[in-house]
Amino acid sequence: MNTYTIELTNTEKAAMEYIAYDPQAWVENALKERARLATEEIIKIAVDKFLEAGQTIPGSREEIVLAAYDNGWIQTAKQRTDNAII
Repeated sequence: MNTYTIELTNTEKAAMEYIAYDPQAWVENALKERARLATEEIIKIAVDKFLEAGQTIPGSREEIVLAAYDNGWIQTAKQRTDNAII
């Protein structure tokens, strides 16, 4: 598990309380939903690559995502950005 911490000013906290019943729950949901969408995208890329290579597709979503990185089929956003700058 990974933990992320964010600090808000009093103004930012008040603004979040205006739009969200529970700002903590809102932030957690937003991050988890975005991660879910990225997972779906990574799995699609990886499954296509496994099929192209005639390889067996791992049994779990977690294994597919990790294999996509291990095989170099995807890069982190940081890696893509750093490579684009060079």
